[in-house]
Amino acid sequence: MTDAAPLDPERIIKVLAKHRVRFVLIGALAARLQGFPRLTADVDITPARDAENLVNLAAALQELDARIFTEAVPQGLPFDCNPQMLARVEMLNLVTSAGRIDVAFVPSGTEGYDDLVQSAVRFEVYGLELKVASLEDIARSKEAAGRSQDLQDVLVIREMLRRKDS
Repeated sequence: MTDAAPLDPERIIKVLAKHRVRFVLIGALAARLQGFPRLTADVDITPARDAENLVNLAAALQELDARIFTEAVPQGLPFDCNPQMLARVEMLNLVTSAGRIDVAFVPSGTEGYDDLVQSAVRFEVYGLELKVASLEDIARSKEAAGRSQDLQDVLVIREMLRRKDS
């Protein structure tokens, strides 16, 4: 890969599904599926951490030619993408042949996959069933992260939830 590829969420989701990766879609793309108005430049996921899923995730990331994203090297740095390495990290910011993917095993304010999957909303996307973090969980995570963009997003999400409950 010489240049950063444009985001292709369909390809990312289909490759993850092909390799039977169990994950919850999180972040702005997950919120967007539920009516959140902001666009995003990446796909954020929280995968299950069991051994079989890490094998599947490693295979999917290898198929997508995943590399570590850095601002200095936008096409990414190669890394040894294997289940053992994945078991040791909490967060990966990746660039792939289908665009950016952020893998957060334990997003801020959550306890990871088992926590998020309990209240995940199911959507059919690209002919596949996709588990998507609830707006409440997205707001909880963004609030805990505390970045200014996240806190602005929380205000919009809380208003969306208020109107939904009215």
